[in-house]
Amino acid sequence: MKLAENLNRLGTETAFEVLARAAQLEREGKEIINLGIGQPDFKTPEHIVEAAVKALRDGHHGYTPANGILELREAVAADLNKRHGVEVDPDCVVVVPGGKVTMFFAIMMFGEAGAEIMYPDPGFPIYKSVIDYCGAKAVPIHLKEENEFAFSADEVLGNITPQTRLIIINSPANPTGGATPKAEMDKLVEGLQAHPDVVVLSDEIYSHMLYGGREHVSLLQYDNMRDRTIMLDGWSKTYAMTGWRLGFAVWPKSIADTATRLAINCHSCVNAPTQFAGIAALKGPHDQVTTMVQAFDERRKVIVPALNQIPGFSCVDPGGAFYAFPNITGTGMSARELQDQLLTKAGVATVAGTSFGDFGEGYIRFSYANSVENIEKAIDKIKELLRG
Repeated sequence: MKLAENLNRLGTETAFEVLARAAQLEREGKEIINLGIGQPDFKTPEHIVEAAVKALRDGHHGYTPANGILELREAVAADLNKRHGVEVDPDCVVVVPGGKVTMFFAIMMFGEAGAEIMYPDPGFPIYKSVIDYCGAKAVPIHLKEENEFAFSADEVLGNITPQTRLIIINSPANPTGGATPKAEMDKLVEGLQAHPDVVVLSDEIYSHMLYGGREHVSLLQYDNMRDRTIMLDGWSKTYAMTGWRLGFAVWPKSIADTATRLAINCHSCVNAPTQFAGIAALKGPHDQVTTMVQAFDERRKVIVPALNQIPGFSCVDPGGAFYAFPNITGTGMSARELQDQLLTKAGVATVAGTSFGDFGEGYIRFSYANSVENIEKAIDKIKELLRG
């Protein structure tokens, strides 16, 4: 059969490949400590699960509006007002099955042959995958270790051309844990006033997960950017709901209907009971969220010093999310080579930095969404491997 040529440009997310290889090794009897997959190791809070069960029992079995049920969109708007002090029109909220859908919609809206889209590198691999797929030119924003993997506003602004349609930013970030400070965000917003046709997709999916006194800065808080900001967030990380597939975006009023039309053509709507679970998550108690983030912070304080004690490793302190992204050039191995050796010889699943872009060479991602006991055990295994 003859497939469309653009499918040859479509990438993947290597973390799932590593997960599959780790699972195969476990089936073969090998003990694997998984520090590769980017999902919380906590269960969804019980009151959220019960809300979905109740919705099913109450008969919410049918289609819903393509942009999400109004009560959920209103809950999103109220939560954003509480967290960021911003007024959001519920009609600008589009609920989708996971964060990737918003990425896909936004990139397909602005990406075509001749257009340029900027994306973080190292960054979430789906950004570049979809940019390549749609035929636009992918322009990397080099996130540097010396900046603690925050973007440089000057570098971003300096790479804008007349062909630039969309800029993607992600803070706190996957895979680096980098958190961009407010001063840098202010500088970016100020500079973008000279480029009124450039739209920004702000991926804020880890916005609840910040450490060391850092505070999240949402692009929604800048009034002069509201008409060209697509803000992506969701429930997956914050509420340990990765498998529920529930996300949302706040779209500029002028294109919210276009995003809804894409949803109609793509997936019709998000399943009804999951949306009621989303309402319960936003309106219900947040004590389990607080407990989870505190646990991640405790693990961060364990894994970063431990990584810095491994010969050939050096690791900056991540400002957010639940990832550490150590420099491993001192080992003399490439990122992919070390990833493979850690998995097959040490039984530790990680993800090579090159899975997140060309600038990820020399780095490897550790997810500390695992117990302190397992993290310490993994570190011992890595040290033993590198001692040879």
